[in-house]
Amino acid sequence: MHELQAKKAFLCDMDGVIYHGNHLLPGVPEFINWLREQGKKFLFLTNSSERSPRELSQKLGRLGLVIEEEHFYTSALATATFLASQKPGGSAFVIGETGLTNAIYNAGLTMNNVDPDYVVVGETRTYSFERIEQAVHLVLRGAKLIGTNPDLTGPTEKGIVPATGALIAPIELATGSKAYFVGKPNPLMMRHALKTIGCQREETAIIGDRMDTDIIAGMESEIETVLVLSGVTTRADIPRFAYVPRYILDGVGDILPKKNN
Repeated sequence: MHELQAKKAFLCDMDGVIYHGNHLLPGVPEFINWLREQGKKFLFLTNSSERSPRELSQKLGRLGLVIEEEHFYTSALATATFLASQKPGGSAFVIGETGLTNAIYNAGLTMNNVDPDYVVVGETRTYSFERIEQAVHLVLRGAKLIGTNPDLTGPTEKGIVPATGALIAPIELATGSKAYFVGKPNPLMMRHALKTIGCQREETAIIGDRMDTDIIAGMESEIETVLVLSGVTTRADIPRFAYVPRYILDGVGDILPKKNN
């Protein structure tokens, strides 16, 4: 654990690591205090594209944690950065929430439902057949299909709901086009995150509750991996995967040095 505690930076998933719905998980306030006291750099990574960093900061504020906006990095921001690097000043037809549209606007792209360069899909509650139909027509006319993340499902307080990977599937099937996904486990998002905090991969650890996104993202980016069992993954799930994390902990509170009695 001393090697883990000595890392200069931590990339943390959110749901299942920091909170469940509107409830903080055990040990989280102590973990955040430890990060600040030790002068660690930290960034909360989320594959969800719905909320902006400001909204995520406000959500944690309502849960009792004061975390500044610069400590959040979403798949929406990673997607917008990718699009701007590929086609500066380009345009997109977006199926998603304000966190995604704002990120794309802020990256210098415009909205376009006639002849966009990209069709971009993220989590949304405004999903409709009409939007899918329009997206299919635009992709068939040459727009590139982009997904903010490949997750098929996501957790809510009401239970599991379809996420981007499921929402974009009808467009892929109808067009024969394979979407490019920017979020975890794409190492692209990890490199963007490292640039954001100004740290090297050797100095950093990633903490997550999902083997198929967080842990494999860390492995493929050569970042130290920490699986916490406070989210969707159980110990019984781990043998199903062809890879293992470096650390397996009950929650982020286990990272803190033990106090001597």
